[in-house]
Amino acid sequence: MTIENLLPDDVDELALRVIEANKVAGRTVVLAESCTGGLVSAALTEIPGSSAVLDRGFVTYSNEAKMEMLDVPLDIIETFGAVSVACAWAMAKGALAKSNADVAVAISGVAGPTGGTALKPVGTVVFARVVRGEEGEPEGELKKFEPTSRADIRREATICALELLMP
Repeated sequence: MTIENLLPDDVDELALRVIEANKVAGRTVVLAESCTGGLVSAALTEIPGSSAVLDRGFVTYSNEAKMEMLDVPLDIIETFGAVSVACAWAMAKGALAKSNADVAVAISGVAGPTGGTALKPVGTVVFARVVRGEEGEPEGELKKFEPTSRADIRREATICALELLMP
């Protein structure tokens, strides 16, 4: 299947694999995106038949949006910051709670070129995944991408999030 769109080929190909694998698994997904600004949802919706897999996506760029749309507690943002595994996990939990999906993936980070700190430099991105019905420790990961450009960081974060959506 050849897909022509605005996104890079590697993103398109991975999105196609995510849609196909989740269709086979009978799973639906929800996204909670911050630094990717909806790119993961956009990648999935480029694929014909994606409506069988993608339940919805939340673009919660501001802290207020994270709190209002996903019920991320203010104390998590104040204590750990928006770019933290704790915040990403709360975003994923909120997205799952406000959807009918089976799995949620959340992304938050510092795409740059400004906004980085000594503790969270440009290129720092956190991810979390929550699966409905699975209890236990939250799945979360902090990655530090090389700060080559804002676009590269967002592309790498999109790829990582798509990989987390594979069954």
